[in-house]
Amino acid sequence: MCMYDVIVIGAGVTGCGIARELSRYDWKVAVLERASDICEGTSKANSGIAHAGFDARPGSLKARLNVEGSRMMEGLSKELDFPYKRNGSLVLCFREEDRETLKRLLEQGRENGVEGLEILEREQVKELEPNVSDEVKAALYAPTGGIVCPFGLTIALGENAAVNGAEFFLNTEVREIEKTGKGYRLLTGRGSFEAKAVVNAAGVYADRFHNMVSPEKIHIIPRKGEYCLMDKKVGGFVSHTIFQLPTVYGKGVLVTPTVHGNLLAGPTAVDVEDPEALNTTQAGIEDLLRRASLSVRNLPVKQVITSFAGLRAHEEGDDFILGQAAGAPGFFDAAGIESPGLTCAPALGKYMAQLVREYLPVPEKDSFVAVRKGIRGMASATAEEQKRLIAENPLYANVVCRCELVTEGEILDAIHRPLGATTIDGVKRRTRAGMGRCQAGFCSPRTVEILARELGKDAGEICKNGENSRFLTGYIKDGIQGEA
Repeated sequence: MCMYDVIVIGAGVTGCGIARELSRYDWKVAVLERASDICEGTSKANSGIAHAGFDARPGSLKARLNVEGSRMMEGLSKELDFPYKRNGSLVLCFREEDRETLKRLLEQGRENGVEGLEILEREQVKELEPNVSDEVKAALYAPTGGIVCPFGLTIALGENAAVNGAEFFLNTEVREIEKTGKGYRLLTGRGSFEAKAVVNAAGVYADRFHNMVSPEKIHIIPRKGEYCLMDKKVGGFVSHTIFQLPTVYGKGVLVTPTVHGNLLAGPTAVDVEDPEALNTTQAGIEDLLRRASLSVRNLPVKQVITSFAGLRAHEEGDDFILGQAAGAPGFFDAAGIESPGLTCAPALGKYMAQLVREYLPVPEKDSFVAVRKGIRGMASATAEEQKRLIAENPLYANVVCRCELVTEGEILDAIHRPLGATTIDGVKRRTRAGMGRCQAGFCSPRTVEILARELGKDAGEICKNGENSRFLTGYIKDGIQGEA
């Protein structure tokens, strides 16, 4: 049995943000994650938007933590070395009668403390974004809006937590939670863990764990959103994140550049019962492209290189649930974390760590390491930096992924750093190998070889994204020889 002061359930951006803040203090901390890697749930499939904070209801936890997280993001991106850009956002208004709604959103944002908000007229919007729809009448401009790499943020938080002593247990699904005299016992497929305090950051499964220990039940609704990602050839189609006001056409979807130079459209919003419903649908993709085309002219749909779906943990009360669960001292919920959860993660981590510290008072560590260096990428390096990297390690000259210019040196770094990659998708999220136009058609075999060599496994044991997703089923040559 493993004994800890605090256990975090879930290693998405919320769980990793909380774990990083907990690791500042003199606790023994563990993170339990059912998947084979961190960042495999909601955090791997979202819009990558650092929201300004005008959208959330004034006075709500969403509003408070959104604005605080937005203000923290740029400094944190430098501290932990992950991609972030403050590109600003626009909320489009297509009808004169909707101007009042736009003004209400402006006032709400100002009440939340969002700086620099203003309403722009059609000509000003078109000047900023020439490809925006000709139907636009006005727009709310939020200069503090940004874009961030959701993988980069989550992995940076997780790695930094691990460096500061948090222990991560992957492929460790929590099945039952029992109250004990000193706290809680968590029963998993890898044995039992005990802790004085538990933080529930389990995303779409958070209600399951809350309801195991609290008489006051909560209900999380998985809300599926489908996306289309377009090639870097059209990454400059828009420069700001383009939202829509709710209209007779529905809520609308966003169109945005990504920090890596692609163009992204989505998401749709459909409530589903299955918390694993990550399938895309023809109807969903057609709907999101139709809605995205309301915002911009001539959306380059022929440049779509992949589509995907993600799930948001929507709570019926429409706000985050943060704090001790009723009737369960020492059991802390971080539940209902949907948009703008990615933006909120740094602030939410601090908020939750403070709540735990009030329950289990401990001093801060003198040894806390606040900075982290990411993987050195050849694609973003200058010619001078490329020469230096190759001189230090010749494997940086071996290109594995042509589309994204990812080298063997980068993949080795991804495998051998804290919380290193053990799967093809783990390498992809850390290095972008496989995220380009060919969608891993060229680089997957070589990535499998490198993973097998570095992990001391047979190539047939290498998985795409978990224990039940082996990439290879056999060897054709061996089969032919056997038949002969």
